[in-house]
Amino acid sequence: MTYRAPTRDMAFMLNEVAGLQALVQGGVYEEAGADLIEAVLEEAGKLGENVIAPLNDKVDGQPAALDGIEVKSTPGFADAYRQWVEGGWGSIAATPDFGGQGLPMALAAALQEIWNAASLSFGLCPILSQGAIEAITAHGTDEQRELYLPKLISGEWTGTMNLTEPQAGSDLNALKAKAVPQEDGSYKITGTKIFITWGEHDMAENIVHLVLARLPDAPAGTKGISLFLVPKFLVNEDGSLGARNDLACTGLEHKLGIHGSPTCVMSYGEEGGATGYLIGEENRGLACMFTMMNNARLLVSIQGVAIAERAYQHALTYAKERKQGRPQGSDLPAGEMAPIIEHADVRRMLMTMKGLAEAARGICYANAVAIDTAHKALSEEERREGQARADLLTPIAKAWSTDAGVEAASIGVQVHGGMGFIEETGAARFYRDARILPIYEGTNGIQAIDLVSRKLPLGNGAVVKAYLSEIEETVEKARASNDPDMGVVAEQLEEGLGGLSEATDWMLSRLKVSANDCLAGAAPYLKLFGTVAGTHYLARAALGSGEEGRKVLARFFAENLLAPSRGLVSAATAGEETLMKRADSLLQG
Repeated sequence: MTYRAPTRDMAFMLNEVAGLQALVQGGVYEEAGADLIEAVLEEAGKLGENVIAPLNDKVDGQPAALDGIEVKSTPGFADAYRQWVEGGWGSIAATPDFGGQGLPMALAAALQEIWNAASLSFGLCPILSQGAIEAITAHGTDEQRELYLPKLISGEWTGTMNLTEPQAGSDLNALKAKAVPQEDGSYKITGTKIFITWGEHDMAENIVHLVLARLPDAPAGTKGISLFLVPKFLVNEDGSLGARNDLACTGLEHKLGIHGSPTCVMSYGEEGGATGYLIGEENRGLACMFTMMNNARLLVSIQGVAIAERAYQHALTYAKERKQGRPQGSDLPAGEMAPIIEHADVRRMLMTMKGLAEAARGICYANAVAIDTAHKALSEEERREGQARADLLTPIAKAWSTDAGVEAASIGVQVHGGMGFIEETGAARFYRDARILPIYEGTNGIQAIDLVSRKLPLGNGAVVKAYLSEIEETVEKARASNDPDMGVVAEQLEEGLGGLSEATDWMLSRLKVSANDCLAGAAPYLKLFGTVAGTHYLARAALGSGEEGRKVLARFFAENLLAPSRGLVSAATAGEETLMKRADSLLQG
């Protein structure tokens, strides 16, 4: 069962629904017309479909493996990565100053959907490199940019992000890794980092680790964290590689999924200290790292889209081929069975998967276009508005889309029935791979906290109200279309928007009185927000294209996923009483 990149759907969602072409027509990325976007996606689809996707079947039987201090990647990955580098795919959105193509970040994000749908294990490697490029571009010195960016942008070198330590998960206050200044301006880095994705491998000649550590006199807590660039091989002034640095992968985690992606335990300084170089200012490392994390959170949200799309395609193919039972009213000859896609419940499951994938794609692509607007819009006002929209959408995209990926993958197993529980069909791999997505790059609970405590108050609530007004415009357009399907969508979206507006007003008012009330309802509030936003983008797609299939999907989503979400209002606004003050007796055993 092969993967086909849905490039037509991707291009339409990116150009017309998320608004990339409106940005282009406004004088930004003028070379990125619709024809170019479609051509790039088509070419990327070929690499994803023909080269990367076939390798995904090997990741469980032949996972990344530790050999001494070296990691051997899944067979075929290194050659596929070489082709990826030769195609220039890592340079799409990077600055031309260091070898990039200067195209929209939204296009690069869409390409990540292809790499990750083809193989989530493979696609993780470029995601981490992209984050390193962003951090060095924004916070590195001129010398660091000259020395490291060309190779990272080309993909010849890869990057990682080193936050987590054995005693410190999401709480960065507990970090203990140390950095000691040296006379030559470098630092000696010591400590252990865990959960380092692609921290060691054989696909690139060098790996550039970005590591959080503390200086000897650093203040306690997150205010005393600095960011350091620590290469696997030291880099000479002419860009050539020198001696191996004092760092090593000392173990690989045995994981539920993504077996082709090595998740490394990294040890720094076992022989005196790894040589590192400060990125940004001392004790300002967290601000620098968030440059990476915000980028990574969007790309992880894209992974949710990718796994939902891949699981859907896999389940659809199976449902067309697998014959069992006879639907009501069937005119098949006696004794002959029908493909299971003819059964109503199977169709419901497939439509749900398709709706989750498309709605998540709309949210994520809109988020990406907002980031492009923030960076490149011609006026300062447009850039501010783009940044505010990106800030609002990032936690929603990350949490809602990755939850959608898990749900779609789970439904995909169900479509396969008993065979879905058997590894032979491959459906279970998507489910196992997807389960990490709501966890890493900030758990989805943390995203919900970020949304209600930091993003809703932006502009004293003006940012979120502007977004809700945009959804109201979609309601009016759907109602004015005089199309029966869109009329149903308008009715359901209006009700969903009413519930979201009610919950939003409650959140904004309670933040001033009891933040715990808001935190207790943060997760259901985010789920409600994402479901309304997803319907909004499906409706825009249906209105913009006029295609029967898009109208049917928008109506199905509105009736089957949005309508029940109205009940989330009560969960979002219940407050902390039951959860935090009365549940102790249940949680003591």
